[in-house]
Amino acid sequence: MARASPLFLVFLSLGFFFATYNLLTLVVRYRSDGPGFAGASARDPVVGMPEGRKMAAAFGGKRMPFHVALTATDAPYSRWQCRIMYYWYKKVRGLPGSEMGGFTRILHNGREDHLMEEIPTVVVDPLPAGLDRGYIVLNRPWAFVQWLEKTTIEEDYILMAEPDHVFVKPLPNLARGGLPAAFPFFYIKPTEHVNIIRKFYPEEKGEVTDIDPIGNSPVIIKKSDLEKIAPTWLNISLSMKDDPETDKAFGWVLEMYAYAVASALHKVQHVLRKDFMIQPPWDLKVGNSFIIHYTYGCDYNMKGELTYGKIGEWRFDKRSYLRGPIPRNLPMPPSGVPESVVTLVKMVNEATANIPGWDDGR
Repeated sequence: MARASPLFLVFLSLGFFFATYNLLTLVVRYRSDGPGFAGASARDPVVGMPEGRKMAAAFGGKRMPFHVALTATDAPYSRWQCRIMYYWYKKVRGLPGSEMGGFTRILHNGREDHLMEEIPTVVVDPLPAGLDRGYIVLNRPWAFVQWLEKTTIEEDYILMAEPDHVFVKPLPNLARGGLPAAFPFFYIKPTEHVNIIRKFYPEEKGEVTDIDPIGNSPVIIKKSDLEKIAPTWLNISLSMKDDPETDKAFGWVLEMYAYAVASALHKVQHVLRKDFMIQPPWDLKVGNSFIIHYTYGCDYNMKGELTYGKIGEWRFDKRSYLRGPIPRNLPMPPSGVPESVVTLVKMVNEATANIPGWDDGR
């Protein structure tokens, strides 16, 4: 960040909600071509790599613990998600099959908060005041740059996670074989934006198809690789936001594209793991997945039918709880609602029932 000029940092927009939620425009496409959708092939959870590398990435060797890191703010909305996420991390970390190591909440507020005693936290600075123009996600690469510079991390690998992740079961190091592992997002399509991509990934650097269809999370990656990628990820995020054409085209996923491009510039290719996580309500079953990502609202009528883009008679939407913690003992969904949503609500209820002081507004 110290190398970036003030002019280079003048940008950023996009509302907070757009960073995680664009339900209406995604429904039809996700049902037809989403990689996690129940109708897609689930035979091979490892996609997009040569067979030899698949095998190297999928199988054994010595235990390789990874550090779990997520960026967060001290807003109530962020705090309660972090507490649930940390609860499930602690519950599954020590179980057989886990290679989960330490945990850090990277708090990009520039100041401590009262969760410091509950959750291992490192405080870093936000972007200069007003420069994010409402697109808070741009603080993420800057937070990782600072954290990597100021912190000694024992593990050789890092999982970049998010507050709205819950661990369904113990997570092994999916980056076996020295290649980072990432979840493929159906809406990250570099080949559909060649002219824009070439502004940041010129032809002499390689083919556009070298850019993985991913964001930075969830990703398990070597610490040494992330130390190289993070400053580039930051600078490309800022450059993309400063370019009106790119900002308009990429919108709420701009920072995800920036990570994918930055990785390609450093010749880092990811193993794509469809089993890394599921995203209710579009993924219907938990299956063999490791993480539930509850970024989308889950709205149903009392017949158990999903109501696309419409507030349901029964709903679970994290955005309903912006100003305080989600209530304990949420009502279970009606009969017919997919297993993924039922599991999510059960897991949230278990966490809120067992986290001390949940109702005190923290």
